[in-house]
Amino acid sequence: MTIQAVFFDLFETLITEFENGRRVSRRSYDYRTLLGIANEDFKAEWALRSDKRMNGHFASFREVVSDILDAKGLPVDEEALESLYQSRIQEKVLPFQRIQPDIVAMLEQLRGRGIRIGLISNCTEEEVTAWRHSSLAGYFDDCVFSFEVKCSKPDAGIYRLACERLEVKPEDCAFVGDGGSNELDGADRAGMRVFHAFWYNTYIQSEYLKLGSPKELLLHL
Repeated sequence: MTIQAVFFDLFETLITEFENGRRVSRRSYDYRTLLGIANEDFKAEWALRSDKRMNGHFASFREVVSDILDAKGLPVDEEALESLYQSRIQEKVLPFQRIQPDIVAMLEQLRGRGIRIGLISNCTEEEVTAWRHSSLAGYFDDCVFSFEVKCSKPDAGIYRLACERLEVKPEDCAFVGDGGSNELDGADRAGMRVFHAFWYNTYIQSEYLKLGSPKELLLHL
């Protein structure tokens, strides 16, 4: 099978938020002081809204936090909310400033082979504000962000949409990801050839071919 396009996951595949097992960002948030809600309660509510954050049900970071506060019967402090929003943007900028050379080399070689490159990312608006200014963006023919298309991995629809936008068939494509959000199974169900990016995140297991480094992908296409 000739691969015409390769689609990548973003976080923990092309960029990573961790170094030596710890988050690069050392930011911590005192939600009780800022919003009047205990940290553990806020994190639990945030996690409960994960799917709706990714699939665009909530239009913005503000809507998510407002919904959490409303559920707890708490008022919205606009100044505190804006402070949290800006802090989260800065936190999510950091991985884009630490792109590894072997990732860039892999993308350059794919381009050199005439293979189209796409992105399929489960994300929210504030997580990818740095994307278009990053050194990665220029290598991609198209990017599908879940919050924009109102569909998220592992729904087969997001993979089919990505293929349609690049005018390729799923069976002529490969998907590369670390396995979060059951994305590998989703890509497989959509008909793509699946590779497990095993160079950053190594705790998720799967039945798919594991790649220990970005350059290994090139050996299997």
